[in-house]
Amino acid sequence: MGSIDTGVEANSLKSVVKEKYGQAALRVKSGGSSCCGATAGTGCDPITTNLYDAWQAGQIPEEALLASLGCGNPTALAKLNPGETVLDLGSGGGIDVLLSARRVGATGKAYGLDMTDEMLALANENKRKAGVANVEFLKGDIENIPLPDNSVDVIISNCVINLSADKDRVLREAFRVLRPGGRFAVSDVVTSGEILPEIRQSVLAWVGCIAGALEENDYRNKLTAAGFDTIEVESTRIYRTEDAREFLSGQGIDVDALAPQVDGKFFSAFIRAHKPEAKQACCGPTCCS
Repeated sequence: MGSIDTGVEANSLKSVVKEKYGQAALRVKSGGSSCCGATAGTGCDPITTNLYDAWQAGQIPEEALLASLGCGNPTALAKLNPGETVLDLGSGGGIDVLLSARRVGATGKAYGLDMTDEMLALANENKRKAGVANVEFLKGDIENIPLPDNSVDVIISNCVINLSADKDRVLREAFRVLRPGGRFAVSDVVTSGEILPEIRQSVLAWVGCIAGALEENDYRNKLTAAGFDTIEVESTRIYRTEDAREFLSGQGIDVDALAPQVDGKFFSAFIRAHKPEAKQACCGPTCCS
């Protein structure tokens, strides 16, 4: 990924992400929609639309749905059990936290972690409107999760890890806070094959949900390096440039020039992995042989 992974450029990326997501939260509070990367007068990015069904939408405040900047629906695919503790990395307006809280029930807990003050304010307002008590929103970076080791059963995330300039650290932190046997179950944008460096290096495209995406095998390797096993990558939506013509044109992008480089190479994926169970202590000569 080049120099954008470290130093000043990484800090600059974080500032841009923070500003764009803060603006998205303010648009929702003023009666608009977040629409990943959208600006006035442009359509919504098809990456982020039509992800939640009517039944799920009916369980949460409208503002939580409007603030969604995700690329998938991790709560529909993740296995969540009553009494479990769930953490959403980059929780935004709180949609996946609120849906998770209902699934883990009163004996469970759902945390949301976000670095943007405007999104945290919106999420807490949505929590109040939803009337759920087993939810807590935390301020912080996904590269430095403010929770103890071995404290979470399930980590979810919705199109946020791809925005981080230090994905290795994010995955190590996810592994740290998961309990042994805990599950990593996130939606993210993933690539297949080679993508031109100039597309990856565009900060605005990165915030627009595509340029920060990892190649599928690279994602698997980084999860393995962090300590995870039982890794699965399931494609949920393949992106065609033509589907996003209106949105991309509104961003001043030459769609016809871009199409050969990206068409069909980006897709939403549901990514599953496990933190291995703790090894049993040696209790005799046979287990040490």
